[in-house]
Parts: sequence; C-alpha cells; structure tokens
Amino acid sequence: MYRLLPSALIVGMLLGSNAAHAGDKPKVEFINSEAAKAANYPFSQAVLVDHTLYLSGQIGIDPKTGKLAEGGIAGESRQAMQNIKDLLAEHGHSMSDIVKCTVMLADIKEWPAFNEVYRGYFSGRFPARSAFAGSGLALGARVEVECIAVVGQ
Repeated sequence: MYRLLPSALIVGMLLGSNAAHAGDKPKVEFINSEAAKAANYPFSQAVLVDHTLYLSGQIGIDPKTGKLAEGGIAGESRQAMQNIKDLLAEHGHSMSDIVKCTVMLADIKEWPAFNEVYRGYFSGRFPARSAFAGSGLALGARVEVECIAVVGQ
C-alpha cells in the first residue's frame, strides 16, 4: 500500500536538503552604491535573491564624467563591460560568477564589434547570452548589457 506524501515534501525530496521549506521566502537584498543612492535612481543596481544576483542593465557611461564613453560601439561596449566588472567587484564578486547576459544593441550590425570587446572580459568560459536590437536605449547609448550571476555557496 502506498501513502500519498504532501507535494511540498516531494519537491523537497527531489531538490535535496537545501530546498526551501514550503512557505519560506527567499532572502532578497536590494543593492546600490552610495553614488546610486544619492542619485535616487528608480531602480536598484542589483538584486540578490538567495545566491542569484540580477544586475541592472549597464550602458557605456564613464562614472568619472557621467557621459557616454568615446569611441563609438567599441568604447561604449568596453565601458559597459567595465561597469559590470566594477559593480561585481564592489560587492565581492567577479566576471566568472556571471552565468547569463542579455545584450541590447542600437544597431545589430554592430554585433561583431561588440563581440570583440565582450570576449576580453571572460576567460575560457562564456555565459549563456541573448542579444537583440533595441532603439531608444538610455541616453542615446549604442549598447546595454544586463547580467545574472550566481554567487556564494
């Protein structure tokens, strides 16, 4: 004779002992630098949900000048990727923690130039990635990149 087990128990058994108990909410932390807090942006730079870090999209803004980096798509791509790297480092993480990126390009024809820069920010292992053309990126940017990272244990 078989006993029916509650679905939460079955899910917990399937996922292992680290699975959240039924009704438990994940730990959520909204992350902003002091500069972002002072700017009073209507979004968080990143949100940590348990061990998954969701980064807001980064454009090629030079934090020193507050303007888009010079050099067209290559310059903006380099700065956007550096902004991602710096944001991760500020919170104790690295580019190797990234598992997924979404890339928005003002002109999809600039994909090869973006790829040339992008490759330089990862060593040997590339995150999953999606890309699409999008008109009207913030501040007239040529590129915006958002990422998801897995951090902690």
